[in-house]
Amino acid sequence: MSKAFKNESDNEAGDNSESEAQAPDLLPNNKNYMTPLGAKKLQDELRRLKSVERPEVVRTVEWAAGNGDRSENGDYLYCKKRLREIDRRLRYLSKRLETLEIVDPVLIKSDKVLFGATVTFRDENDVEKTFSIVGLDEADVSKKKISWVSPLAKALFNAREGDAVQFNFPKGSQEIEIIKVLYRAIIE
Repeated sequence: MSKAFKNESDNEAGDNSESEAQAPDLLPNNKNYMTPLGAKKLQDELRRLKSVERPEVVRTVEWAAGNGDRSENGDYLYCKKRLREIDRRLRYLSKRLETLEIVDPVLIKSDKVLFGATVTFRDENDVEKTFSIVGLDEADVSKKKISWVSPLAKALFNAREGDAVQFNFPKGSQEIEIIKVLYRAIIE
């Protein structure tokens, strides 16, 4: 059924909510690999939602419920929707943190590209790019962080400095040369 014909309350109690349906699938080993920084951010968000945001919204819902007719009470309806969103995010974060496996790149001693590596490579147009390979929940291309399950990371895995690997960019297949592989703390 089209979203246009569904009530917002259809997802109210269901576990197949939109954000959970978009949650990255875990691989067969059921591990959610993350750097220490990525894990800390998720844990901080979970703590903030539980101890600050959710209690504030619950207080507002209680206040708005006392203002009369709930069916036309904008504050009440908005806050109930916001409460559902917070609860959905709390479930998502809890599931992701249950399977958390922290991998500290500083402790990795390898010359191969693995999880946590910061890789500099050169494409066929002599353009150098540097990316850090991080967990699904901490990937952000604008910050030069790619997920370890991304096509680029998969193409780079197990390569060493000086190796050339094939990668299918949107513009077509290119050979990229690994210039540098570093293992360092991944920061903002």
